[in-house]
Parts: sequence; C-alpha cells; structure tokens
Amino acid sequence: MRHSLPLSGEGDVIVHHDDATRRRAPRIWDTDWLVLRGLSRELDRMLANVRVGGEALDFGCGVMPYRALVEKRGLDYCGADFASDADVTIGPDGRLPQDIRQADVVMSMQVLEHVADLDLYFAEAMRAMKHDGTLILSTHGSWLYHPHPQDHRRWTRTGLQYDIEQRGFAVHEVVSIVGPLATTTIIRLTGFAWAVRRVPVVGGVLANALAVVMNARAWVEDKLTPHQVSDYNGCIYLVRCLKAASL
Repeated sequence: MRHSLPLSGEGDVIVHHDDATRRRAPRIWDTDWLVLRGLSRELDRMLANVRVGGEALDFGCGVMPYRALVEKRGLDYCGADFASDADVTIGPDGRLPQDIRQADVVMSMQVLEHVADLDLYFAEAMRAMKHDGTLILSTHGSWLYHPHPQDHRRWTRTGLQYDIEQRGFAVHEVVSIVGPLATTTIIRLTGFAWAVRRVPVVGGVLANALAVVMNARAWVEDKLTPHQVSDYNGCIYLVRCLKAASL
C-alpha cells in the first residue's frame, strides 16, 4: 500500500520538493495542485475533531505526507505499510501486527482503490481502532488507471458509502473534492505536461507555466460547478466514519 495520487507522473514533477511535502502542500505548478490542496485542507479540518493527545494510525502510509498535519493537531502519528521503514510493518497477507495498539483515528488516504480484499482491509482498520475511534478515508470517485502496484476500482458517492457501511462502519460525512468539469481539465493538463516536459532544456519551465494556467482554469471551473453536481461526481471522496457498534 501507498498513497497513490500519481496525477503528475510523480517523478517528472518533483524537483527539489519531496513527494511527501508536495502531497501535503502542493504548488500551483504541480499538475495535481487543486486535488491535493483540497484533500489536505479537508483532512486537516477533520483531524481537528480528534482529541489532543490521541493516536493516529496511517494505514497504508506510503511516504507519510500527512504526518505533519497529524502532529500539528497534537496527535501521535504511526505509519503502517509494507515497507520496512514504516513505523509498523504490514504483513504480506495485508494484516497488521496482532499486537497493534488501538488508535483514536485510523487514516486511509488514497489506498482503497489499490486494495483487492476490501473485507480484510476494513476488518484490520476496525481492529486497529478504539471502540469510539474514527476512520478517515479518501479514495477516487473518477480518475485515470494508476497501478501501484494494482488498481482495482472507482466509486460513486453512494457506492462508496454502501461498501463502507456493509463492513461495520457508520458514515458521518462525505466530502467531494474537485468536481467533474475541473477534473477533465486536470486530466488534460496531466497529459499535456507529461509531453511538454520531454522537450529538451525548456520542457520543465513550459510544463510548469502550462500547469499554472490550467490549474487556474480548473479552480474557476470548480467554483462555477454547482455543489449538487460535484457532490455526486467527485474526483476524490473523503469520508469520516465511526464504528457502527459504538453508536
């Protein structure tokens, strides 16, 4: 597992700006600026509701881009992934250690579309949560295929809520990040920037300038899109859940 939002071609965009920082605080010349900016802001808002001094488990943490947000809110951060440099190592079967310490909040950021066994993943997330804990989860509503190493599905708003609630959670809030009109602009930008960046010498500068212009356009398009359209046609959905049994 890893945080997988490769909207920019990842390695092509990062210049003297590490991936973790880019995801938490994207720049307007990053092709995924509008999406990552919205995701980071909404996650920060949701984390503000977790009690200070609590513990957060980032289940599928990747490069741990949101560690700083968690710690800024006075929470203890723990990243779990298959990689050996994670705070907690996930087993090859997708399970957390048996003695995993239960957290006040479990975060799952851009992981779910890469998970083959949803039942196992949600069961492990629930096992890692306190009885009154919170699950904060984000995944794609609509986006390009991006296997890291696999890419299994996309969701509608209602479909994601159904899949979560069928596995023992109660959905309390669903936030749609970037509506359909802006998403199409960002997808075009992703392709254009990938091609322009291959131009010798000036490719990077031209791609960054193009990203600024098209990101500005996408921002305007998103502001003009009615909420009732964006809510059910989001690029990303960010969901806040509780254990159903704790209600």
